[in-house]
Amino acid sequence: MPDLRDSLWTAWRLYSHPRVVVMLFLGFSAGLPYLLVFSTLSAWLADADVDRAAIGYFSWVGIMFSIKVFWAPVVDRLKLPLLGRALGQRRSWLLLAQIGIGLSLAAMALVEPVGHLERFAQLALLVAFCSATQDICIDAYRIDSADDSFQGAMAATYILGYRVAMLVAGAGAFYIASYDSWNGAYHVMAWLMAVGVVTTLIIREPDTPPRQSFGRHPAQWLETALIAPFRDFLKRYGTLALGLLALVAIYRISDITMGVMANPFYLDIGYTKNEIATVAKFFGFFMTILGSAVGGLAVLRWGLGRSMLVGAVGVALTNLLFAVMATYSPVTQVVVEPEQVRWAALAWLAAVISADNLFGGFANVALIAFMSSLTNRNFSATQFALFSSLMTLPGKFIGGFSGEVVKAAGYPLFFNYAALLGVPGILLVLWWLRYGRAAPDQGRG
Repeated sequence: MPDLRDSLWTAWRLYSHPRVVVMLFLGFSAGLPYLLVFSTLSAWLADADVDRAAIGYFSWVGIMFSIKVFWAPVVDRLKLPLLGRALGQRRSWLLLAQIGIGLSLAAMALVEPVGHLERFAQLALLVAFCSATQDICIDAYRIDSADDSFQGAMAATYILGYRVAMLVAGAGAFYIASYDSWNGAYHVMAWLMAVGVVTTLIIREPDTPPRQSFGRHPAQWLETALIAPFRDFLKRYGTLALGLLALVAIYRISDITMGVMANPFYLDIGYTKNEIATVAKFFGFFMTILGSAVGGLAVLRWGLGRSMLVGAVGVALTNLLFAVMATYSPVTQVVVEPEQVRWAALAWLAAVISADNLFGGFANVALIAFMSSLTNRNFSATQFALFSSLMTLPGKFIGGFSGEVVKAAGYPLFFNYAALLGVPGILLVLWWLRYGRAAPDQGRG
């Protein structure tokens, strides 16, 4: 009992630290816009009877999250003229991004996709750009504001806040759309960005290295902002560098590719928006949190390598469950007792969602811990942006063709194809376990 009490007291002190608590609200601010330009947006488009191939192409909006490394050096090093003096480097960029997200979501709520698809896509792209900029700022804030002993707890509370926001932007948006409209749902989401704005105004600016003015020393500024972060990474990891970047790039490719068509799939096989909100979003949220908690413990007990392997294998296998569901789901069956069929269909959905979100949360925690271990604090925003950009770029690009695959081959073959995309990630984790396992220990700087 004394050991248990000591552990609980240590956990309480860790998770009640102000820097750790703040990440809960910043995580909410980061997670809210993500689904609104991804799977929730796909559901709105599907409900508006937009062509399924066009819905697939809309996932390319999410590539903004995958190319943020190109403007991360600007966010990392360039001072904003007025806000920078008032709030500091991290908070000024963070506030600017959050206001941009809120205004862009409000503008989306004023536009109908049918008949205005191009303008709708442009606004979604703007939301994604501002959201990716916010991610750069929050990742840098997390790494800069506390030492290594707090990073695990800060990542955990960040993920919790992020997942709560995804619940709101997923199940919450579905519920609002069921009783009002998708436009009304996006209006509410725009106002909820106030959580991030208020948090940014309250928190304290972390201690960061002095930032040079571009105007006074342009050549030196460019070298420090653009070249030094990448040179540092290549110098520290040498011949392992390309393999580590490839591992980051394709680890989640199976999960991201499948996610593009998940909501259209649920709607197409007969689930209602309320059922999707309750089972896939609300119930799935708790399974993701459970998976994240188990993932955090696994990283602590097993280490990064074994945890990443379990996550990669689990995510690929759960895509096969979707293929089974697409073929045999009771929601598509016609029998004498429709009430029993409905309950059986919801049980199928709950089982598949449980497995998918459990392993998804597990794998995400393992990957964030891995990427954080590769980051040098002297270049926190730029290097972590590089890793998080690579983390989603291949999946977002390939996911853009997911609607074409579904139209040509159907959902069962699509989900089998998504599962096979996870095999290269599994092989790269095995490579890292054998040849590069010690590399992350060099990365904190």
